[in-house]
Amino acid sequence: MTKIILTRHGHVGGINPERFRGRTELPLTELGRAQAKAVAARIAKTWNIAKVYTSPMGRCVATGQEIAKACCITSEPLEALNDLDYGQWQSWTFDEVRATWPELFAAWHTTPHLVRFPEGDSLQDLVARTANALRFVLERHTSKTETVVFVGHDSVNRALLLQLLDQSLSAYWRIAQAPCAINEIDIINGRICVQRMNETHHLEGIA
Repeated sequence: MTKIILTRHGHVGGINPERFRGRTELPLTELGRAQAKAVAARIAKTWNIAKVYTSPMGRCVATGQEIAKACCITSEPLEALNDLDYGQWQSWTFDEVRATWPELFAAWHTTPHLVRFPEGDSLQDLVARTANALRFVLERHTSKTETVVFVGHDSVNRALLLQLLDQSLSAYWRIAQAPCAINEIDIINGRICVQRMNETHHLEGIA
């Protein structure tokens, strides 16, 4: 059996006003660092972790390092967990994109599975990448019962969970992923069972 604990990086800037962060390097805020420590403590207390894999973006690496430190193991970046490439929308605010690409912006929120960002990714690209992350981990961690951690992004985690739940990409917006939320997935002889999603009670009391 392989158990995957899937979490998102801690809080970063660029949320107010909301913008397309994607591949923009943004450090964890003070709140984000506190969230990372809290999710690290929760994971270390609850599971025996063999390895931490993170997106190569600094905010995920920093969150993963907190988890690895708490679990006394190592973390490793995986390009397959990298965030969406928003192309020309990268770093733009929602209002700026809405004013310049009104029809495509609307489509992103109504039919996300039909959108390709100008000079960037589509959700199909993201699913192909994240499927590679799953294959990589299952090939490396199936010889015995092992638990691994993935530290991804909002979009990455949604794409992974849609695959694991066998749901269409059109359901992209139906899944929430709070910063440092916990998702737990068991994969036993190819059978997938999602045990929990977007759990955040370990973050209570963190302002």
